[in-house]
Amino acid sequence: MNNISKHIITVALIASPATASAEAWSLDSCISYAISHNINVLQRELQIREGEQGIIEAKDRFLPTLDASASQQFNFGRGLTAQNTYADRNTSNFGWSAGLSLPLFQGMAEYRNLKLSKLSLQQYVFDNEAAKDNVALNVISQYLQVLYCKEVEQSARSQADLSAFEVERQKTMIEAGKAAEATIYDLEAVAAQDKLQIITSANDTQTALVNLANLLQLPSVEGFDVLPLGQLLPSIPGPEDVYNSAMLNNNSILSARQAIKVADQRISYAKSGYIPTLRFNAGLGSSYYRLGGFDNEAFSAQMRHNFQTYLGFSLSIPIFDGFNTRNSVRRAKLQQTSAKLDLDQRSLDLYKDIQLAYYQATGARDRYLTSEETLEKTRLSFDSTRERFNLGRATQADYEQAKNNLFRTEVTRIQAYYEYLMRHRILMFYKEARRTVNND
Repeated sequence: MNNISKHIITVALIASPATASAEAWSLDSCISYAISHNINVLQRELQIREGEQGIIEAKDRFLPTLDASASQQFNFGRGLTAQNTYADRNTSNFGWSAGLSLPLFQGMAEYRNLKLSKLSLQQYVFDNEAAKDNVALNVISQYLQVLYCKEVEQSARSQADLSAFEVERQKTMIEAGKAAEATIYDLEAVAAQDKLQIITSANDTQTALVNLANLLQLPSVEGFDVLPLGQLLPSIPGPEDVYNSAMLNNNSILSARQAIKVADQRISYAKSGYIPTLRFNAGLGSSYYRLGGFDNEAFSAQMRHNFQTYLGFSLSIPIFDGFNTRNSVRRAKLQQTSAKLDLDQRSLDLYKDIQLAYYQATGARDRYLTSEETLEKTRLSFDSTRERFNLGRATQADYEQAKNNLFRTEVTRIQAYYEYLMRHRILMFYKEARRTVNND
């Protein structure tokens, strides 16, 4: 796994247990596997390879071109003679040549094209890292969703255990003649509802696992499970501090800035069309001619006698190219304006996301801390109601209401806790993520 993946895991998650069973995955392994198998990331890596190939091609354009050619021609029938008359004669002609052309000055086009290719490659790298960032955030979010569903399911099972215990206790009292048989029906109905809640919660957990497995591109979800995280209450960084760090380190922002550099270089490259070009040319060749009905010099002799070489320079001065260069410059300037607007939009979106994550994190933390206190008091209230119900001093409705209040409070606490963890990880991810390539 590359540096950005390792850093994402370092800053974005609470340490998981060091060892995992064959079935259970840690958050580290989920992020690593998802990044290495994500189709969008793989496509970005292919784009990087294309960028590398673009640099090779730009460098190759500094090299000379060398070509060779040969031709053989036959003519039959009447033709014009040296005496300016026509006669029936057959002729044949053979020739060969080889030439070299070396660019000496291409109006800075080749140099600017090479620089453009290098800048584009850096942008592809940033895009690739930004794609990995998105994968990591999606995996973290879905991983926490799985853990949330697991805890809700566990709470539902605890409620079902309480109902089952009360049903058995009531049956014992009925057998002992201390309670009427009709009193068991309400308890059995509640126990059935609790079993239905278990089924619903278990289905939610399985759905969350399927969604996570899909993010990981796993061929099958059979036997797939995740490990729990440590229970911590990390501090929430301020939004301005997070935003300032993200503007320096976030790969999406770095990619947008790099796009502006690429657009600037495209303008320079387009302006190269206004500059003259100079090439050096060299070549050699020879030919053989045969005229029917006459004595012709031997092939080897003609090859020697007709052999020729040449050296020369060619200067091309652009005067009017149908406004092609002007239109290319205008188009490049429009791309530059678009790149600047894209950076502004990404900056605004980033600020909005950080502000939203901060207030959601603080709200979830407050709800969690409050629900912790509420849960403790609700549990005491439930224990008291349960004891009074066992002594016959509270009705079945009182007991059921107290049990439902306990379950709702537990779910509220679980939901607030995992939302708190998720928003905190988003903030820390924006604050701590580092770039992996040089942006100079």
